[in-house]
Amino acid sequence: MAADEPLVLGIETSCDETGVGIVHGTTLLADAVASSVDTHARFGGVVPEIASRAHLEAMVPTIERALKTAGISAKDLDGIAVTAGPGLAGALLVGVSAAKAYAYALGKPLYGVNHLASHICVDQLEHGKLPEPTMALLVSGGHSSLLLSSDITSDVRPMGATIDDAAGEAFDKIARVLDLGFPGGPVIDRLAKEGDPKAIAFPRGLSGSRDPAYDFSFSGLKTAVARWIEAKRAAGEDVPVRDVAASFQEAVVDVLTRKAVRACKDEGVDHLMIGGGVAANSRLRALAQERCERAGIRLRVPRPGLCTDNGAMVAALGAEMVARNRPASDLELSADSSLPVTDPHVPGAQGHGHAHGHSHDHDHVHEVSKENLYS
Repeated sequence: MAADEPLVLGIETSCDETGVGIVHGTTLLADAVASSVDTHARFGGVVPEIASRAHLEAMVPTIERALKTAGISAKDLDGIAVTAGPGLAGALLVGVSAAKAYAYALGKPLYGVNHLASHICVDQLEHGKLPEPTMALLVSGGHSSLLLSSDITSDVRPMGATIDDAAGEAFDKIARVLDLGFPGGPVIDRLAKEGDPKAIAFPRGLSGSRDPAYDFSFSGLKTAVARWIEAKRAAGEDVPVRDVAASFQEAVVDVLTRKAVRACKDEGVDHLMIGGGVAANSRLRALAQERCERAGIRLRVPRPGLCTDNGAMVAALGAEMVARNRPASDLELSADSSLPVTDPHVPGAQGHGHAHGHSHDHDHVHEVSKENLYS
């Protein structure tokens, strides 16, 4: 750990987790998380207003816990990084406001960074510097996308994305149909280990020869599984929950891994990084490893705790911004619920134009739909 590497604190509040991380270069010093997921469980999904309130309550204690864990004082920091988007507008505003307050009070540079680019950059904390270029498959509750990055601080190119439901959202909805609770990913993963992935032939979305090579669709799969379950119940038959979980999960990870490996081959990239909350899925990891080995591609997947939303990933990208002398954001930084992944960070007016975002407009808060929920 070189003494001249940047020491950066990162704040993440895009959804229902208040994450604060501290990194020194590519070394993780602290990763403090306060989750409000239990509060949302009875609603079957994340309620934006509840998430925002939980962030407000958790922010200062979580920052203090991270500083204590890292064994540093806030004045030692070289910069403050924060998720500026995409995500839930109200939730993002809490994090951005806190980051601006700390940056101003401490006299430190502020870096508004992209949530999705952060999910890619977090792998540096576990496996060292990202190769350039890197192909990344990001799968979460609000996003499923293939991204090609030649420089994580300035060049992230979308290769493909979901055209409807995200993978994690499909997991949550099928779990709801099966009465398994929320969130659905972990429980389906667990039950699938005891089921037969070939028991039911569920459809693979957008897998035809004329379909987009790198885009994803899980809406048809979700409907097919729900109808299959309903038909069983209507006939008075027991639903084989473990087989349904295994067959549904296999349909999702089959498409994700096949398209990711194809994108690597087509672009001549020999590394695949998988991130986002669904990257914690054990079957996704296993099948990706199998297919990457067969194709001569090196797979990089952070440990599960770094796949879900966390402050460490924001700090990691912030540290990279400092190390590469990227322009800081200014104190007029605003949250942007639909910040495009092509903007890894939001430079200030002296970077190349003014900060993105209009989330200070109260009307914008009400425009955030379930499809904008990036977790």
